[in-house]
Amino acid sequence: MSQSGLFRLLPSLDELLRLPAIEALVQREGRSATVAAGRAVLEQLRTEITAGELDEAQIRSRLDDLPPTVEQRLRQSLAFSLRPVINATGVILHTNLGRAPLSRAALEHMAEVSLGYSNLEFNLSSGERGQRDVHVGRLFAKLLNTAEREVSTIIVNNNAAAVLLALNSLAEGGEVLVSRGELVEIGGSFRIPDVMAKSGAVLREVGTTNRTRIADYESAISDRTRLLLRVHRSNFQIVGFTEQPSLEELVALARKHNIPVMEDLGSGEIFDLRNVGVRGEPMVADSLRAGVDVVTYSGDKLLGGPQAGIISGDPALLAKVRANPLFRALRVEKMFYAALEATLLAYLREDYDSIPALRMMRFSEDELERRANQIADRVRANCPNLLVEVAESRSVLGGGAAPGSTLPTRVLAVKSASHNADELCARLRQWEMPIIARVEEGRVLLDLRTVEPEQEEAIVAALESMSK
Repeated sequence: MSQSGLFRLLPSLDELLRLPAIEALVQREGRSATVAAGRAVLEQLRTEITAGELDEAQIRSRLDDLPPTVEQRLRQSLAFSLRPVINATGVILHTNLGRAPLSRAALEHMAEVSLGYSNLEFNLSSGERGQRDVHVGRLFAKLLNTAEREVSTIIVNNNAAAVLLALNSLAEGGEVLVSRGELVEIGGSFRIPDVMAKSGAVLREVGTTNRTRIADYESAISDRTRLLLRVHRSNFQIVGFTEQPSLEELVALARKHNIPVMEDLGSGEIFDLRNVGVRGEPMVADSLRAGVDVVTYSGDKLLGGPQAGIISGDPALLAKVRANPLFRALRVEKMFYAALEATLLAYLREDYDSIPALRMMRFSEDELERRANQIADRVRANCPNLLVEVAESRSVLGGGAAPGSTLPTRVLAVKSASHNADELCARLRQWEMPIIARVEEGRVLLDLRTVEPEQEEAIVAALESMSK
């Protein structure tokens, strides 16, 4: 049959829509979405005919399957793009996978205050308008209590916004002194110098890449200096011939010249990571105790809560930040406050295992090995085409936190007789609950530190399906 004859076998869009099964789809899913799916299926058939990929018998077979094909296309078009995945990479704060998972209490509190109305900016005692920061400010004040000073806190949508807002509020038009070795770039091309330029503050570099002394700051201070800025090098290390003044030295110099000190910590540690063997990551409370006036950090990194930029510090300085018109543009809404409030309450109760990121950091090697061996035994019994071993490895915190620190872990090292490691890894990503793993030395590694126990069944089912 000629190509034109093959085209004539195809129904028109109107004819397709009159089929009973398609009419049922229209009633269930809506006319616009069904029409779009039907048009796309017919266009695909025309493309394949034009390319010479279909003969008459194949077309007639495809026409018999038109209703289920349209329904499948419709379901794909109406499916969520943002989906849950199983993180088996061993990177606890995986930026591409949404960083810190939220706690059950955070999710429940978000639903509770979002399904109806809430007192987000309403004072229930006075019946007048209130401030949204009060819901978490009281909790931060307790967690960051320094005895010697009062601490205020402001929430915006991420740490880049926190840095931008603080610099604009406290140093617009003036100079900010920062060590050349702290002009960092983190993921997504976020560069401290670029943020400073957008804030309206003027960057004044002091010292060298590897060595900066307190005298470098002092010699650069002028009547235009508005801030001394310390930036935590959260995603890299400088080792060897290095020097950096202590926070106490920086604070003493700032007090001498009546200039505030601001520190961008980035990750925002409140739980002492030394308890899980991670050292060198500064705690927010320690910076405030050292006399830092303003500290900026993230909510969705080491804090283990929702994405947020947090500014804590001197109430008078934060009053200036809160009065900045940019604050309204950068603030967060009720769901973020709810998730953050629930996370902070867990800290106050010292219920660290209820915060997923902290729980993952606290998993013991013995527990991880037990879980790995149980999964490996099940897979070996049912998957003769897979070679599964339990191996020692290292997990990382991720999210730009503690770049030189890792945690001992156990991984499932998987090889397939029918697929190479990259193919197996790709098939895991296409599983009904996508499983994100990593490939090393020709094996797929599944790190159980970032896998919740209730997700193990999905991993076993995925591996069993791939051995058939």
